[in-house]
Amino acid sequence: MSLTIDVTTTATPRSPWHGNADAEELAHWQQVARQAADELAADALERDRANKDPFQEVELLRRYDLINLLVPQELGGAGAHWETALHVIRILATTDGSIAQLVAYHYINQGSIVFYGEPAAQADWLRRSADGQWVWGDSVNPVDPTLELTPDGDGYRLNGLKRFSTGSSVGDVIIINALVTGGTSDGKILAFVLERERAGLELQGDWDFMGQRLSASGSVRYDDVSVRPADILGEVGDEPFSTLVTPGIQLAFGNFYLGVAQGALAKGREILRARTNSWFLSPAETYAQDPIFQRTVGELVARTAAVEALAGVLNRRFDDALAQGAAITAEERADLAILIAQLKVVSTEVGLDVAHRIFEVTGASSTSNKVGLDLFWRNIRTHSLHDPVDYKKVEVGANYLLGDVQPISLYT
Repeated sequence: MSLTIDVTTTATPRSPWHGNADAEELAHWQQVARQAADELAADALERDRANKDPFQEVELLRRYDLINLLVPQELGGAGAHWETALHVIRILATTDGSIAQLVAYHYINQGSIVFYGEPAAQADWLRRSADGQWVWGDSVNPVDPTLELTPDGDGYRLNGLKRFSTGSSVGDVIIINALVTGGTSDGKILAFVLERERAGLELQGDWDFMGQRLSASGSVRYDDVSVRPADILGEVGDEPFSTLVTPGIQLAFGNFYLGVAQGALAKGREILRARTNSWFLSPAETYAQDPIFQRTVGELVARTAAVEALAGVLNRRFDDALAQGAAITAEERADLAILIAQLKVVSTEVGLDVAHRIFEVTGASSTSNKVGLDLFWRNIRTHSLHDPVDYKKVEVGANYLLGDVQPISLYT
């Protein structure tokens, strides 16, 4: 079932996303994502080592029509659902975690049109994004609040530096959150959108980390950048619907980590089954036939399957929440956030464990640089530090014991 909205009426619903993905939609886009993932797999290790901005990979995403997946058909998009998008993220992560992250952030950033924007302005923003096939980067890292937005005529001037700006170096546009200092909006945080070439916006090109090397997550410096009224999506506040942006990105993380685990398992199986000998003390003819190695693989497969089952339930439930629009309550939003925090905990720990322990069954030869099995571990180890998983455990535990709900933020 494709997602549509009636843009011919005067109604301006809070959310253009309604209903759930049917089997046909899911099957189609899963196949498309697998084709894209297979193409990315062909040179994933070489591209990771080259550590170049992923402009070619962005063109691949455009070629597979994945950029406008969540834009309603009437506005030029594919009209798919978030459940479908989350499957796409997961599948891409099985071969290229960097590009899976880039896509995940793009969907959330593009979705900010709906989360932060005025309902009457949604259609125009979504149509322009679809027509231009805009890739959306971000500059919103909330633990790096160094941006200052000061009034200037009917607009603003932006100054400061923002680190960890995922997708910024290849995004056609960048969504930015900044605190207003002075004027009638003093103390408010505004979300606004600038094109990557806006005068005074300088990409620092400083993303050189152990993993997620092609996620285009470098710093951006803003030097007296003009922000016009037309650039502003809206205020970053505490409306329950708009704050679904955070459970949304955390849910994307859970699917991303699950995909990395599935990719590491698949690569490990390929390596293990190709080994024609066995350990000299083993009664089995090959490593794949050895019950010692079967036990380890069985454990990792079972735990990964459990994460997949939880993700499947929550992916669909997220679409249900979005369909409520402004009617969703703070309590309903909090309940969903807790469930997604549970997924974040188990997907992080299972993903890290799988990417680490797969070496126990593939052996010393699998640590060769030409094999590239380490790419899965480097990617999930790097990104899983995005926000401390121990605080997600506290969030879940405090809610279970006391009914506590964490204050709204871009992390909770």
